[in-house]
Amino acid sequence: MKKTKLEDFCSRRMETSPIPVVTVQTAPFDDQRPGTNGLRRKTAVFEGKKNYLQNYIQSVLSSIDLRDRQGCTMVVGSDGRYFSPAATEVIVQMAAANGIGRLVIGHNGLLSTPAVSCIIRKIKAIGGIILTASHNPGGPAGDFGIKFNVANGGPSSDTVMERIYHVSRKLEEYAICPDLRVDLSRLGRQEFDLENKFKPFRVEIVDSVEVYLQLLRNIFDFSAIKSLLTGPDQLKIHIDAMNGVMGPYVRRILCDELGAPANSAVNSVPLEDFGGQPPEPNLTYATSLVDAMKGGDFGFGAAFDADGDRYMILGENGFFVNPADSLAVMAANLSTVPYFRQLGVKGFARSMATSTALDRVAKAMKLALYETPTGWRYFGNLMDSGRCSLCGEESFGTGSDHIREKDGLWSVLVWLSIIAARKQGVEQIVREHWAKFGRNYFCRFDYEGLDPRAAFYLMRDLESVISDKAFTSQKFAVGDHIYSVERADNFEYIDPVDGTVARNQGLRIVFTDASRLVFRMSGSGGGTGATIRIYAESFERDPERHNRETQVVLGPLIAIALKISNVHERTGRRGPNVIT
Repeated sequence: MKKTKLEDFCSRRMETSPIPVVTVQTAPFDDQRPGTNGLRRKTAVFEGKKNYLQNYIQSVLSSIDLRDRQGCTMVVGSDGRYFSPAATEVIVQMAAANGIGRLVIGHNGLLSTPAVSCIIRKIKAIGGIILTASHNPGGPAGDFGIKFNVANGGPSSDTVMERIYHVSRKLEEYAICPDLRVDLSRLGRQEFDLENKFKPFRVEIVDSVEVYLQLLRNIFDFSAIKSLLTGPDQLKIHIDAMNGVMGPYVRRILCDELGAPANSAVNSVPLEDFGGQPPEPNLTYATSLVDAMKGGDFGFGAAFDADGDRYMILGENGFFVNPADSLAVMAANLSTVPYFRQLGVKGFARSMATSTALDRVAKAMKLALYETPTGWRYFGNLMDSGRCSLCGEESFGTGSDHIREKDGLWSVLVWLSIIAARKQGVEQIVREHWAKFGRNYFCRFDYEGLDPRAAFYLMRDLESVISDKAFTSQKFAVGDHIYSVERADNFEYIDPVDGTVARNQGLRIVFTDASRLVFRMSGSGGGTGATIRIYAESFERDPERHNRETQVVLGPLIAIALKISNVHERTGRRGPNVIT
């Protein structure tokens, strides 16, 4: 039936009428304190608990000063896990209602964590929201997370996280534009007129890879890497994106740009459940990569986690590069990267739980070494103040001052730069590093899903044991090994830039032979119980003793750790969930 002129006018008027801003009454939740990497919970909590998602997004937005928030730009991206599209729509609707002027969002909602950091810095955004639970499982029964990065591109500081939590505890309402719909599949600008707003709200859907790729082109010698991957002595690589966000980045950068064959990229289609496996790049979960590398057909292998900030390196025949060793090898070879040749190297930093392999490189290069708590946010101040060029954590994360996040693909390109310059394989490079600096045997035991009260009291009682004055003169005999305690403490960090103090950052025991034990509660779980991590490290200078099995070398230290913590007796566990 044909419309009358009046009906046609009214229809067009309705299509262009301003979108209403609605205030919704709510009640606060008491469990929205962000952890090390934002707020992580089971997906069902965000999806099924009324207003849980909206409350937290409002808390994040309200933590930004109103004067700074009005008309500002924010970046939004996700690792593609289940519930991300629905959550992105809510974020868009709430950002509009809360006065944000522009959102920059990755195509189909996808952006790696390094890319978000890169874009925030490039366009001088006030911050960014990343929908990721990192290496945690995806899907309806998996985990979901929301992370807020600040204007320097890095994770929120303790102060910002505390502000978010404070808002969440008192929240009574949130603002939203429920009728606003954005098309995440359409590249380009979309504008929306809102009620009582003078300027239209703008959403820009951008290519997920392009801005980040431009940054990498300015850091690395792409021609040298391309020659390595395509020349007569071509290095065959096998890169596993673990069905996370990194698939498009691997295909575009390593294959299209740098010439690696298309079949070099595996599991490169982002899936909302990551193919049913945790997207965790370690020997336990990246088994298809391990098996492929053990076949001997490839000279270099790597895997990435869901959001692309963590990585694992394997050499020919499956030679595993411990992440702390990877960090130290990179540090010793930064001159192979044009970025560092041009800007110089200012200093290094590592988390306290990470092995001291990096310290030995810093000493040889006469550079400062900073030991921080776990959490990438602690590196931000060091890099912003020009103190640090390279930093890393034992949890498969390494990065530099090119952005303010750990960066998996950047790390892979550093390794390929080293291989291209030295014309050696992964294993030879690592073994020569050990011969020069010594080898730090290192491993981590993860006890996951523990009863939070049991974990808390275990750590409290252990601290009482190691804080006793008599403990520092204690000797432990395991087989023919005798370990003498040199010092023990609960790690405390004083930021050299602003003097802020972070206490209770992990219990550590240092022995007279430089061996170490570290115990810490992890803040990066999905809200289903507590995680206790135990780290063991032993230094070996003698090259003749560099080929031993890590678990054999560290067995006596692990025995001491289990004895003084009683972790198995107190948790009912027979062993750790994961060993790395």
